[in-house]
Amino acid sequence: MKTSRRPTHQPGGAMFRRYTLFFWAVMVACFLPRNGWGAPLIEMGMVTGGPAGTYYQFGLNLQELAQQNGIELRVDNSKGSIENIYAVYQRPKTQLGIVQSDVLAFVSRVQSNPVLKGIALKTKMVFPLYNEEIHLVGKSDIQGFDYLAGRKVAIGKEGSGTYMTAELLFKVSGVEPAQRLAIGTDEALDELKRGNIDAMFYVAGYPVKLFSESVQPEDNLALIPIVHKSILEFYPQSEIPGGTYTWQAETVPTAAVKAVLVAYDFRNFHCDTVGKMAKLIYENLDWLSANGHAKWQSVDLNYQLKGWEQYDCVAKYLAGVRRPPQTSVQELNPVLDALKEMLAE
Repeated sequence: MKTSRRPTHQPGGAMFRRYTLFFWAVMVACFLPRNGWGAPLIEMGMVTGGPAGTYYQFGLNLQELAQQNGIELRVDNSKGSIENIYAVYQRPKTQLGIVQSDVLAFVSRVQSNPVLKGIALKTKMVFPLYNEEIHLVGKSDIQGFDYLAGRKVAIGKEGSGTYMTAELLFKVSGVEPAQRLAIGTDEALDELKRGNIDAMFYVAGYPVKLFSESVQPEDNLALIPIVHKSILEFYPQSEIPGGTYTWQAETVPTAAVKAVLVAYDFRNFHCDTVGKMAKLIYENLDWLSANGHAKWQSVDLNYQLKGWEQYDCVAKYLAGVRRPPQTSVQELNPVLDALKEMLAE
């Protein structure tokens, strides 16, 4: 006669397994990065610009704000806007980037390239930031943009927003320099001081750290006015106030583009992370204005920038805290019409 036998277990086996699971749960919890209140840290990445530029300084300001509020924000420098658009699209751990509005306008017009078409469709505005003044610095005998004809001019490194904007300026103005050098701003300034080139471009919100720290009155350099009619038909007119730099006494008229904080719409993947960071920025703009780069004082996060759609994940988090927008004239996406005409040629 067969007797049924229950499976045998080691004494205390179930209890041992429970303790083992509990042990590993505690270990995992202990080694997760946490903020001061015991909650897990939010980890984010942001791509900006060169170390001496305004984008990078803005990134460092946001990093400090984020760290105070349980968000670990990594700030990467880069060549500028063109690299940043692709980085936000391509790098999973880089949720935010700063780009020039005319660069994304250009990308949005190149409908023949499926990758660029997808990037333009899914790159969303988090916030409009500030006007970036076009700094054209050159020898003191260059009196205006037209004087660049036949000269050697540094236009920024390939992949930078400065590079693309400079090319567009020459395109819309019809001014032809003798040579365009695609070199970085630090190298360009050295070449300018040595007299090997005549002028250089740098698109960045004033005051630019490079020009504040690395140019002296004895260098005999000057900000060159940009008042060319064809340029100002496509770019908003602006100015760099006198005394912004120790070597620049007079206010200089120029043109500007808008800097925009963007995210790539991966749908639900980064939605809450970007939304929480956007709310933090929105609620602490006064702190940023008081403690960050001087350009924070001119930022209007409610500014209505035509042609741009705010990321719906941001709008969701701002629903209960958004302030009434300031009365302002809506600004068209810079150079959009110009780009349409040029790309149609």
